Amino acid sequence: MNKLSCFKSYDVRGQLGINFDEPIAYRIGRGFARAMEPGTVVVGRDSRASSETLMAALIDGLRDEGVDVIDLGLCGTEEVYFATTHFATGGGLTVTASHNPINFNGIKMVQEGSRPISQEDGLRAIHDLAAADSFGPAKSQRGKHRTENPREAYAARVLSFADGQSLRPLRILVNAGNGAAGPTFDAIAKQLEKTKAPLEFIRMHHTPDGSFPNGIPNPLLLENQPVTSTAVLEHKADLGVAWDGDFDRCFLFDEKGAFVDGEYIVGLLAAAFLRKEPGAKIVHDPRVLWNTRSVVSAGGGQAVASKTGHAFMKQTMRTVDAVYGGEMSAHHYFRNFMYCDSGMIPWLLVAEHMSTTGQPLSALIAQMRDDFPSSGEINFRVDDPAAAIGAVETCFAAKAKTVDHLDGLSMEFDGWRLNLRKSNTEALLRLNVETAGDTALLKEKVGELSAIIDRAG
Repeated sequence: MNKLSCFKSYDVRGQLGINFDEPIAYRIGRGFARAMEPGTVVVGRDSRASSETLMAALIDGLRDEGVDVIDLGLCGTEEVYFATTHFATGGGLTVTASHNPINFNGIKMVQEGSRPISQEDGLRAIHDLAAADSFGPAKSQRGKHRTENPREAYAARVLSFADGQSLRPLRILVNAGNGAAGPTFDAIAKQLEKTKAPLEFIRMHHTPDGSFPNGIPNPLLLENQPVTSTAVLEHKADLGVAWDGDFDRCFLFDEKGAFVDGEYIVGLLAAAFLRKEPGAKIVHDPRVLWNTRSVVSAGGGQAVASKTGHAFMKQTMRTVDAVYGGEMSAHHYFRNFMYCDSGMIPWLLVAEHMSTTGQPLSALIAQMRDDFPSSGEINFRVDDPAAAIGAVETCFAAKAKTVDHLDGLSMEFDGWRLNLRKSNTEALLRLNVETAGDTALLKEKVGELSAIIDRAG
């Protein structure tokens, strides 16, 4: 049995014509059907030019195994999450490559109840079945196929997270990046308009276009941020929002056009939830955490660390019954959204938080930035990631107050902290450094650590 290299830790992602194509998508459909025995599934796709034919092949594979398919067409990954529970199906699959280059595509999958599928509870079995490709003839009773559009119900769920009466007049610029977000956002905006919410929206790159005439929507890249930042300033917007291709992540810009780093949004959303539910549990990833823990402590909540990655975050949230979980990579998870991540709920909550506090976004995060400056995620391509991690631990172990290996290597010292881990999705080593209000120390430690990693890796 040959290994299918398009299978990653949590999902499927590959290069078109190299390790992912329609025949592989078909085999994954049949493999999903046999491994998960879902009965009925929801399937959707992003705006990429290749997604329509890949989705058709995936649906054929599912139906050939006797699985009924509810086809959502063009939608976001979170709409598939929502519809999986909304229609009480046995699973959901989204054909998307999110923020990856145009010659990539993939599949994100969930099981019944919109729960993630880990290696142990299905993904490895799906891989093995698809790789073996020994399915034989299609079932005599082929699965049914129907189209549905539960977007109105989905939009209502998103809007249930905020009190529309508390919203004050705000001008919000939204950049869909020609991905899947535009039509879904319009459905949410239409319902907001019916409630007479005093929000004004300026749309840019709003129409889905698989050729991505304005570049691949990946607002986390520094070179992609000025287009949104400049538009925020030009339109005198109070808030800027930009999404990736399948909009399960959103990225925020303040009224000055400044990009807001993910860890400060986690802190902001934690504060917003703790205003509504004092004492609630908040789950965070271990890469950058001092600000989040400070905010949660001040709000009377309980901060809980989880290994990075959506499958781990969602499981931790379910285990501790957390109201919210956030990663610095802009994945935000919500208990009342099937514990799933959403790129539409965060901007709405931030708009509500700005309204109730009466403060602009820049002011809401200014103290966080001053108290806990961070390096942002720094990526290294190294030949031997384990050796590089080992070299850092050896070098700093004697001075560390705490050392843990929940997710890679985390070390805490007087006044600063580091996390160094291998990426779950790419051949990279990722470094994050944070300090207690000391930008000079931050620069010093980033330089010191970078030199060690480069020598050892």
